[in-house]
Amino acid sequence: MKYHKKQTITLLFILFNALVFAQSKRVADRYYEEFAYFKAAKIYEAVYKRGDTSKYVLKRLGDSYYNNSQTEDAELWYKKLIEDKKEKDPSYLFKYSQVLKSNGKTRKSDSIFVLLNKEIDTVSSEKYIDKVNYLQDFLNNGNKKISIRNLAINTPFSDFGGIVQGDKVYFASASPKNDRKERIYKWNNQPFLNIYNANAYFEEAGNSSKDTVVELENKTIIPPKVNTQFHESSPTFTKDGKYMYFSRVNYDGKRLKKDKKQTVNLKLYRARRLGEGWGDIVELPFNSDEYSVAHPAISSDNKTLYFVSDMPGSLGQTDIFKVEILDEGESYGEPVNLGTSINTPQKEMFPFVSDENILFFSSNGHRGLGLLDIFQTKIFDDGTYSEVINLDYPFNSKKDDFSFFVDNTGMKGFFSSNRAKGKGDDDIYSFYITQLPEEEKCYQHVTGIVKNKVTKEPVPNAIVKLIDEFGTVMEETATNSRGNYKFKLECRNESFTVVTKKLDYRGTDRKKFSTVAGEKNKEIVVNLVLDPLIVGNQIVIKPIYFDYDKSIIRDDAQYELENIVSVMNNHPNMVIKIESHTDSRGGKSYNRNLSDSRAKATRDFIVSRGIARGRIESAIGYGEDQLLNHCNDKNTRRCSEEEHQLNRRSYFYIVRGKNVKIDNNVKPTVIDKKGYNDQKAILEKLRRFKKKKRIPTRLRLGRQKQDKCYKDTDDCSSL
Repeated sequence: MKYHKKQTITLLFILFNALVFAQSKRVADRYYEEFAYFKAAKIYEAVYKRGDTSKYVLKRLGDSYYNNSQTEDAELWYKKLIEDKKEKDPSYLFKYSQVLKSNGKTRKSDSIFVLLNKEIDTVSSEKYIDKVNYLQDFLNNGNKKISIRNLAINTPFSDFGGIVQGDKVYFASASPKNDRKERIYKWNNQPFLNIYNANAYFEEAGNSSKDTVVELENKTIIPPKVNTQFHESSPTFTKDGKYMYFSRVNYDGKRLKKDKKQTVNLKLYRARRLGEGWGDIVELPFNSDEYSVAHPAISSDNKTLYFVSDMPGSLGQTDIFKVEILDEGESYGEPVNLGTSINTPQKEMFPFVSDENILFFSSNGHRGLGLLDIFQTKIFDDGTYSEVINLDYPFNSKKDDFSFFVDNTGMKGFFSSNRAKGKGDDDIYSFYITQLPEEEKCYQHVTGIVKNKVTKEPVPNAIVKLIDEFGTVMEETATNSRGNYKFKLECRNESFTVVTKKLDYRGTDRKKFSTVAGEKNKEIVVNLVLDPLIVGNQIVIKPIYFDYDKSIIRDDAQYELENIVSVMNNHPNMVIKIESHTDSRGGKSYNRNLSDSRAKATRDFIVSRGIARGRIESAIGYGEDQLLNHCNDKNTRRCSEEEHQLNRRSYFYIVRGKNVKIDNNVKPTVIDKKGYNDQKAILEKLRRFKKKKRIPTRLRLGRQKQDKCYKDTDDCSSL
C-alpha cells in the first residue's frame, strides 16, 4: 500500500513539473510574440534551469538577447545551441557568428562562416559570406580626419536618426515626456518613440580650431498630429521641405491594428508642412496590415522613395525596396525589390540617398564588424549598383550602427549606434570630415622593376598600369632605363593589380597587392617579368600541337601563332622563314612530308591573319633530318620522352626586319611542353643519363606515355 502511495506521489510530481514547464514556456512564448524580450528571456532561463534544455528553448533564449543587442548573453545560449546541440540551421549559424564578431572573437566568428558556407547552398552562401576583402574605408584614407561626437542631447533611452531640413535637425527619441499617461514599449521597457527636432551648432573637438564637430541643442518634440502615443520615427523630407515622410506603427488614432499573427506592423505616412507644423497626414497606398513598411528615404531628384519592408517578394527578414513618386506624392508606382546585390537573407534597414546618388544602408547580412553595419553603394543611371562597401571604423563598431546621413557638402552628418561607452541605448553621433594639410597626408609607394624573363635584364619603356578591384585603370606609367616604375597611393585598405606589357613580349604579367590604412610612407615592392617573343634571330612561341597524322591548325595552335602575327604587325618590314622538325619515330619520308605540310599550314594561317605571303620567305619541313641529339632510328627506343621532345621543334627565323637587332650567333632556343629549356643544360643532362647507362623511372614513364600517344587518335607531338 505504501509502495502505491509513493508511486502516486512520484507520478503527481512528474505531472506537476511537466505542467509547470508547459505553463512557463507558454507564458514566455506569449511575451516573446509580444516582443517583450526582456521578460521572455528571464522565463526561458527559469525553464532551462528546471531541466528543459531543448533546442527550442535555447533558440528562444539566444534570440531574446540577440533582438535586444545583448550579445554576450546571446553568445552564451547560441553556443549551447550550436556546439552542444549541433544545430546546423544557417540562420542560427549566422547569428552565432555575428555575436562572436561583436564580442571581439573574430577568429572563431570566421570559422563559423566557413561552417555556414558548407551547410547552405551556393546561392544562399553568397549572401552570408561576402568577399574576403570586406573592410574598406569610407573617406578615412589617411588624407582626411573624421571627428565624431556622442551628442549632448542623447539620453539613457533610445535616440537615433539625424537628418537636416532647413535650419533644424530631425531625429527620433524614446526619452520620457513626463506624462502620467505615457505608455511603455514592452520590447525594451522604454517609452514609445517620437519625432523631435533641434538646432545645430559647431563645437571644437580638439586643440585645433579646424577640428570641429556638430552638436545639437534646444531639443523640441514636433507639434501634434505627427506624433501619437505609439511609435513614430525615421523622418525624411523632399528637397523643398514641403513634405515629410515618416514611419508609424499601424495605429488609426483609436486602436492598434494587428495582422493574422497578432503582430502590429509599421506603416509609412506623408505629412504636408503647414506653417510651423505638419498636417494633412495620409497613409501610403502600398502599406498593409499584414507586413511592415518603414524607414523612408527620398532620392535627390524627389522621384524615388526608398523604404524597408518584409512584404511578399522579400529575399530576407527585411529588404530595401523603391517606388516611383508620381504627381508630387499624390500617386505611386509599384514597389520594386532592390535585388540580391543589395538585399540578403538577413536584415537590410535604414536607407539614405545622398546628393551624389550614393545609397547608404545598414545590414547584418553583408559581412561586417558585428551586428548592423553601415554600407554604401553607388546607384547608376541604369538602375544597377556598384559593389557594396563597408564604411569601416569609426562609422561601424562591434554593435549596431545605422541611420547614416551626410549633408550636401559631404563633410558632416550623423549616424546612430549602441556601441560601448554610449549614454544608454541607441545614441546619435555627429561626424565632421576635415582635409589634412599636404605635409600630414598619408601616402604609400608601390615600386618595382620589370625584367626580361630570359635574359633577366631590366626592360625599359614597358607600360605599367595600376588597376583597382573594379577593373578601372587608375594610373599608367612607363619604366625608366633601369626598368623601374613607381606609383603613389593614398593610405587605404584597398586591393590593386599592376599589369605590365610591351611590344614584342608575350602577353602581360600581373600581380595583386594591397595598401593599408594608416601606414605612412610604406613601400610596397611588386616586381614583374615579361616573356620575350624575339630571342636572337627567332620569334619564339610555345609548342604548336597537331592532331595525329593531320596538319590542321587547332585552336590552341592558333592562340600561339597570334604572337607571330603580333610581332610581324609591330615590324611591317620583317621577313621570316618557318622550319619544322620531328623526332626519329616513324619513317623518314613520312616525317618529312608531315612536317612540311604542317609548316605550310602554319604559313597559310599567318597569311590568313593579314600578313603578306611575300613576308614569309619559306615554310619547309625537315622531318628527322636535323636531329639535335643521338635519338636517331637506331636509338629510338632507348631515348626518353624528354630526349625525343628536344627534336620536336619549330623555328620562326627572322630573315630581315627594320628596327630588329638580329644576332645570328645566338643558337636556336629549344622549346618543350613546359616552355623554354636551356639547350646546353638539357644536352648536359642527356650526357649524364647516357654515361650512367640507365634511364630514370620518370623518363621511362615518359616514353610509355609517348608510345601511347602514337597509338591513339590524338598525337602528343608538336610541329
